Amino acid sequence: MKMRSTLAAMLLASASAHSLAEPTPKDQLLNPPAGATHYVVVSAAGKHGDQWVWTQPDGSIASRYSQSLRGWITEIDEVMKLGADGVPTSIAIRGVTPSGDAAETFGVADGKAVWKAAADSGELPAKPAFYLATGGTNMANMPLVDKLVKAGSAGVDLYPSGHVTLEKSSTLSIKGPNGPKTVQLAWIRGITPAPSPVWLDTDGKYFAEVSYISTMPAGYEGNLKVMNDFQDAETAKAVRDIAHRFLADANRAPVLFDHVQLFDADSGKFLADRAVLAMDGKIKTVADGGSIAPPPNVKVIDGRGKTLVPGMWDSHLHIGDDWSVLMNVAEGITSFRSPGTEIDRAVDATKRWKSHDLLMGEPWISQIIDKKDPLAAQGAEIVSSQAEAIAAVHKIHDAGLWGVKFYTSMNPDWIPAAAAEAHKLGMHVHGHVPAHMRPWDAVKAGYDEITHINFVAMQAMPQEVVDKANTAERLEGPAKYFKDVDLKSPAMQSFYADLAKRHTIIDPTLVTFEASLISDGGTPAAAYASYMGILSPVYDRSFKAAGHPLVKGYTRDDYRKSWAKLVQLVGELHNAGVTIVAGTDGQGMELVREIELYRDAGFTPAAALQSATIVPARMVGADKRTGSIAVGKEADMVLVDGDVANDLGALRRVLTVVSDGYVMDGDDLRKAAGINGRPK
Repeated sequence: MKMRSTLAAMLLASASAHSLAEPTPKDQLLNPPAGATHYVVVSAAGKHGDQWVWTQPDGSIASRYSQSLRGWITEIDEVMKLGADGVPTSIAIRGVTPSGDAAETFGVADGKAVWKAAADSGELPAKPAFYLATGGTNMANMPLVDKLVKAGSAGVDLYPSGHVTLEKSSTLSIKGPNGPKTVQLAWIRGITPAPSPVWLDTDGKYFAEVSYISTMPAGYEGNLKVMNDFQDAETAKAVRDIAHRFLADANRAPVLFDHVQLFDADSGKFLADRAVLAMDGKIKTVADGGSIAPPPNVKVIDGRGKTLVPGMWDSHLHIGDDWSVLMNVAEGITSFRSPGTEIDRAVDATKRWKSHDLLMGEPWISQIIDKKDPLAAQGAEIVSSQAEAIAAVHKIHDAGLWGVKFYTSMNPDWIPAAAAEAHKLGMHVHGHVPAHMRPWDAVKAGYDEITHINFVAMQAMPQEVVDKANTAERLEGPAKYFKDVDLKSPAMQSFYADLAKRHTIIDPTLVTFEASLISDGGTPAAAYASYMGILSPVYDRSFKAAGHPLVKGYTRDDYRKSWAKLVQLVGELHNAGVTIVAGTDGQGMELVREIELYRDAGFTPAAALQSATIVPARMVGADKRTGSIAVGKEADMVLVDGDVANDLGALRRVLTVVSDGYVMDGDDLRKAAGINGRPK
């Protein structure tokens, strides 16, 4: 099941990238006939697109998907033929997605199953299995749901590999165009590490998929909030029991890490053969290895060959569902910044985190403010004037959130007053740089921080790119032109110096752009290579996604040269004294790769690791109590297997997570989050 409404599905959509042929143009795609079943693609911000499904005269299932999301276009169709057993015998997908050509095929003939997609291609002996396309429409999920309902607890095998099951949950009465309707929440297991939600009707047929972007039958979209809230509540029940298990009082007993390599984040040094004792949620003692006499009832952990680091921070990690934040803890993330979470979700998640009903790192949350516009960010506070922008700042503040984030369609003229109001209220101001505005102008208008290195690069972009920064030009402009920018020019050096003088923070999220700019597909992206084989076969295929489609006249080598220059830009900023914080804008598992990229940019390993420990703690004003391993601070620590001083990749090999004094086994955390083993 593609579960396009999930983050994993966004990864999968990117895997349906360009092929050698040009994508099938929109006017050659199938048009839905009168009577086709109509679905709408919606979010809290409104409608983004449409999908239709119908049965063709030959019995095949056809579907059509048309969407514009912040200017990113999807125009695809899909035709699927089913065998007598209800599994596909052929699939053909055509058209274009934001990632390029959506072309993908699958077929069974002469005892063989053959498929071809941008992520991979292959051939296997035919078997009664369901081919799960890497792209396509949501409507292809209908026959999979049918097959799963009929299969019961036995589940269904997948091509190329994998096995999925469906578990029915609670029912809900909703309003429809013809009166009340009962729908049932169900969970698909085996697609992603966490259960994937899908809604069924009373006949056990596919009804809807609900998430931050949802697919619902036309006429039922008014139920989006009530269905999403119900789904979140059901998820919360399952994750609550996991949180209570890990956050039991017994797990807050004293712990002694002995003979460990310690990363002293305050000094930026790796210290050999140290001992660290934590009691009552605090760091009690830090001393030479073997010098601390274990107190009664202490858990002693041998640290030989291992490194103890402060709890990790991801400074750009949007709060997903409850399963996603559990996975983040399993990755050693004990604190994070969510730069854009809807107010209701932020308040609810924070409340449950404080009550220990949700296992999550400590959050610092911002909400997005954007101008009313067809390209506005979904889930943002939408404003139509400066006065409304200021009112939105107050709304975010009154909800208890930490900061405000301006987005790419925001009117630059409204930012100075709104930013000033946020500062009066003690809030952090950051964000994308709006179209028509350069990053230096945004900083002068009140930004404390710029998110994403591509928006920093806008300082050197042609005006026509800057003016379209709320479209694909925000990526394609730097991809085309940044390779030719002189990072040592007086203009760029002055820019860096002023950022440093103003104490501006940069959140590069380099890892967001790495695979997009350099990958031709077919091999795992560097951020995910260590996770191959332990998440799900679906994820494994998504990790091989091809990069962003090439603009006519440019080559992948051009993009790679621009990518290398973006990495160098982070090094130039760091050398100029600009504060860099490590963030992923992903799932957290990309954090170590982000740190490795800072090393590639010229950081020392210690400085790279500081960007994900003490530096973000200072940014949010929490460095007196966390962010480093020091006596009196909160016991937020991660024990990893290996020598981090010489191998930053060892940070992926989490053995023990200590969060606010609660000691949690890394293997147990991964298992609870649906991860089937340790990263390599």
